[in-house]
Amino acid sequence: MTNLKDQARTLHALHTPGRPLVLPNAWDAASARIVAEAGAAAVATTSAGVAWDLGAADGDHLTRDRAIRAVQRIVAAVDVPVTADIESGYGAGPDEVAETVRAVLAAGAVGVNIEDALHEGDTPLRAVPDQAERIAAARAAADAVGVPLFINARIDTYLRGVGAEDARVALTLERAAAFRAAGADGIFVPGVVDPDRVKELVAGIDGPLNVLVGPGAPPVAELAALGVARISAGSSIAQAAHALVRRAARELLAAGGYQQLTDGLDYGELNSLLGEVR
Repeated sequence: MTNLKDQARTLHALHTPGRPLVLPNAWDAASARIVAEAGAAAVATTSAGVAWDLGAADGDHLTRDRAIRAVQRIVAAVDVPVTADIESGYGAGPDEVAETVRAVLAAGAVGVNIEDALHEGDTPLRAVPDQAERIAAARAAADAVGVPLFINARIDTYLRGVGAEDARVALTLERAAAFRAAGADGIFVPGVVDPDRVKELVAGIDGPLNVLVGPGAPPVAELAALGVARISAGSSIAQAAHALVRRAARELLAAGGYQQLTDGLDYGELNSLLGEVR
């Protein structure tokens, strides 16, 4: 476990407010290798991208075993630390979340995202005590093998529009404090990029803040100046890649043209880049 410990410590150190860890999220060995070759200090998976790659929908539809096999392939493709998006933990209760964390560590990843969203029923988020118990189980599972796993607790208050807008910061901070106390290392709040709201979250969270970016979000430098410690692209790169597939397919089938293919990676370059993937 020594190498895992070192990689986990490296991942922790990369979360520096003002000098954020920037993560162009990957979903398979090829995208992971490309992201690492571009200079990423770590590789994060996108649960949506992984699910789509495996022919499933995002939102707790993927089984643990299939997700873990994808993590294994991504870890094998790169030399930098890998953090895995495990959605809600691939299990109904804390014991199953702990089992998922043990599998993630066995696969070689040293970080996880755990979200508090519920994808069934009328309640958008798990109750705070329930989610805190799941995070505590993840923490205990990692501690039991001596690996300082970076647990990134995702809070979906903004992404799912929970509560009155003027009370959402307070609701988010309440959940963040509980999840940090349960053992989370960082807090991920997707769906908020407004500088004033980000500034409030940075000030109110006792730990590194992760935000989700894409078209329309402030540039990395602006978010860094606000004190953000981690910036994720989430599923947006996978979405852009799949959009290219659709455009190219439609052009070829409907018009017999190939213009959508003009900016593709060189065959030899890509083949050489991936030649050492195990």
